[in-house]
Amino acid sequence: MSRSRTVPSSRLARLAGLGQLAGGVVGGALAEGVRRLAQGERPSLSDVFLTPANALRTADQLSRLRGAAMKLGQMLSLDAGDLLPPELATILARLREAGDTMPPGQLNRVLAAQWGRDWPRQFARFDPRPLAAASIGQVHRATLHDGREVVVKVQYPGVAASIDADIDNVATLLRLSGLLPDGLDVAPLLTEAKSQLHEEADYRREAEQMGRYGEQLAGDARFIVPAPVAELSGKHVLVMDYIAGTPIETLAQASGAERNAAMAALFDLVLNELFAFDAMQTDPNFANYRWQAQTGRIVLLDFGAARAVLPETRAAYRRLFGAGLAGDRDALIAALIEGGFVGRAMSEKHGLVLGQMVDFMIAHLNRPGLFDFADRSFVGHMRHLGQGILRDRATWHVPPASTLFVQRKVSGTALLAVKLQAQLPLRQIVEAAMET
Repeated sequence: MSRSRTVPSSRLARLAGLGQLAGGVVGGALAEGVRRLAQGERPSLSDVFLTPANALRTADQLSRLRGAAMKLGQMLSLDAGDLLPPELATILARLREAGDTMPPGQLNRVLAAQWGRDWPRQFARFDPRPLAAASIGQVHRATLHDGREVVVKVQYPGVAASIDADIDNVATLLRLSGLLPDGLDVAPLLTEAKSQLHEEADYRREAEQMGRYGEQLAGDARFIVPAPVAELSGKHVLVMDYIAGTPIETLAQASGAERNAAMAALFDLVLNELFAFDAMQTDPNFANYRWQAQTGRIVLLDFGAARAVLPETRAAYRRLFGAGLAGDRDALIAALIEGGFVGRAMSEKHGLVLGQMVDFMIAHLNRPGLFDFADRSFVGHMRHLGQGILRDRATWHVPPASTLFVQRKVSGTALLAVKLQAQLPLRQIVEAAMET
């Protein structure tokens, strides 16, 4: 449940917030270290930093700072905790929940900066209670004087200016916590994260992307995209159509046919973005989808993370999917390495286990019939096979940032299919997309 707390907007206030977090984390680590030493243990650095208390402390402070600090934490999540340390999964789960909202006074100042002190005159009605709050902004429902129902997306003050510093500071905290190995080069990812977040913080750009998606999907009855109200939108405030819908998770109570149809549509969308469209919306947050039970349509929201798919990334996925469909073990391993999905150090040191994982993957994905996303034995067995690789932090590898953002969207779509217990002809869906 969201709370109303002033967003720290100045660089000094945000730095103080991160300093408070660092102090709390270090203090908690010292207390945990003393406790374990008193019990006769010799804890490692990660043992004393990765505690439930520190996980909650980190999540709470990042939620208060919002912006890049909170977004970077969300961006680290690829598998909803299936393959992550439980303490990190706790942080990420908290960051996926609704963020805090701005108090009325701060909201009024932001809107006055956009439209002037008499900003309420822009609307016949404006609901000061937010519909939702996220990492970069919060949304309000309103009505224009012509009767058009709209949503007003309001960016938190200071978020855009703090992106670079926030990401650098949070990355330092993550290293301090022991979550990231010393030898892991995350600099390219941090650079790309800064670039993406600067794009997301530009609501004029998001309005353009929303318009492009609306044109791209105009002939697809499975989706509906809101239209922006350009004359009222600016860099930090975005006004768009209000389109009714329920959270996509409510599909869990729908019939199997409805769930399968919705997930087939979403997989088609992701694959079209990858192979046919000129952009992909790379944020897999479930809140970016709404479900219209009466029409069977999916409402698409939040286009700030829409970005071009690089030709080399598209080619890497073609090689990867092609090898998987052909059941070619060696070609699939080569595609994983060439595309940067797997590091060469890991493939050389754990080649036998990697081969076993690829064999299992090919056998599972090419079984006849529907692919049952509710069958979690696939993840369980892959996790079992890869335990040694996960423990070998020296061979951890960060894929190219452009590939990583695409993979987040692919993985996020698969996670939604798991949540909705979908059963799909996955092979045929991929084959059809590969022909585009």
